[in-house]
Parts: sequence; structure tokens; C-alpha cells
Amino acid sequence: MIQTATFVISNSNPGNCPKPDRAEIAFIGRSNVGKSSLINMLVNQKGLAKTSQKPGKTQLINHFVINDKWYLVDLPGYGFAKVNLKVKQGWESMITTYLTKRENLCGVFVLIDSRLEPQQIDLEFLLWCGTQEVPTALVFTKADKQSKSKTDLNIQKFLKKTREMFGENPDYFVTSAEASTGKKELTKFMEQLVTEYTAR
Repeated sequence: MIQTATFVISNSNPGNCPKPDRAEIAFIGRSNVGKSSLINMLVNQKGLAKTSQKPGKTQLINHFVINDKWYLVDLPGYGFAKVNLKVKQGWESMITTYLTKRENLCGVFVLIDSRLEPQQIDLEFLLWCGTQEVPTALVFTKADKQSKSKTDLNIQKFLKKTREMFGENPDYFVTSAEASTGKKELTKFMEQLVTEYTAR
């Protein structure tokens, strides 16, 4: 159970992240995938992660401490945010450095919009994570926005693509921030990751 969630620091330099002295789990996804809403739902706080109608609201690495035990990290989205190329390249190198060099990172949740057919940008990002050995799981968001059968169809199409890439299905969760769908399963999985990391 997530009892407390407290903002720690925002920064644009992975070198300035808090000391890697506890387990850390990060959330990332395409701009406007519903990341901040999902984080707020998981931690039971409406305004912890800043939500916005405009893609690209999260532009920094945001650390929150959970239950005084582990870090949850909100990363900038990749993709459609309307920012100039220089800023975009800066983000990309920041995210790359963070994902490949952060030694206490025990899980990365890649958020996928369940309303859409598989998007090339998501598949490319997952493939990159696979080649860099970044430990990822999938979180399908916005499951309440359409019929269950349509959501299931899009998820199955996406999983078929990941099987083609990796030969297996990754761990995945189906969520809705508004209906709190998937909250229990996702929280339990995060707790498992933290427990495993702490036991190492």
C-alpha cells in the first residue's frame, strides 16, 4: 500500500538526482499518455504530479519518496511535445543517461495509450530499452475511454508486436486513472520490485 508520497526534487541533470540509496521506479510514456494522472491515482493524491491538457508538461526528472522507503520518478514524455529541437535533444540525452546510468533503478513502466493502434514511437522506445537492458513493464492507460473489447483488441495487437521483438510478452497492466482500474495489481508489482531490490 502507498501511504505517503512526498515531492523531493525536480532537475534536468541526472547527476543531481537523490543519492541512489534506495529502490527507484520510473514512469515514462509518450506525451499526453496520462502519466501524471496515473501517478496521482496510484499515490492517492490529486495534485502530486502536475497534469496538463497540453502535451509535454513534464520537462524534468521528478523524484517523489514513497512510504519513506523508495523513489517514484516521473520522467518527461517522448514524442509529440511542441518544443524546439535543441530542447528535445536535451531531454533525450537526459532520459538516456538516466535510464542507462541510474544504478538503483529497479523498474521502468512504459505507458501506452490503450485507445490507439500500436505506435511506432512506443515500439522503438521499448526496443531501445531492450537493447540497453532497461527493466521495463507496460502500462496501458485510459482503458475507461472506450469499450473493453476495443481496448483488449489494441492491447493484443501491441503485445503481438512485442512478442515479435522479444519472443515473449512483457509484464503488463491495464489501467484507468479515472476509474482506478489496475491500481491494486500495479501497486503490488511495484512493492515486489522494491522488496526484491532491497533483498539484493
